[in-house]
Amino acid sequence: MTSAELDEIMTFHWPMVVRRTMADGSDDWIKGFVKSIARHGKRANWKPSDKQASIMRRLIAEMGAPTDDAICVVEP
Repeated sequence: MTSAELDEIMTFHWPMVVRRTMADGSDDWIKGFVKSIARHGKRANWKPSDKQASIMRRLIAEMGAPTDDAICVVEP
């Protein structure tokens, strides 16, 4: 994972993953992992391991897509 990709994930995608994970009652391991990555991401020199990066990408793909609740169409 490049530093640019990590910056994008931690800035734009990870906060949404954290919120959805905590809100929808995911299992305790996933909650712990998500919180751990959020803590590690605050360190300047931290880079995820290959396994962490793989899980992060999977969570973003699964939880990063907008839900029906997140989309609100306003018609004039």
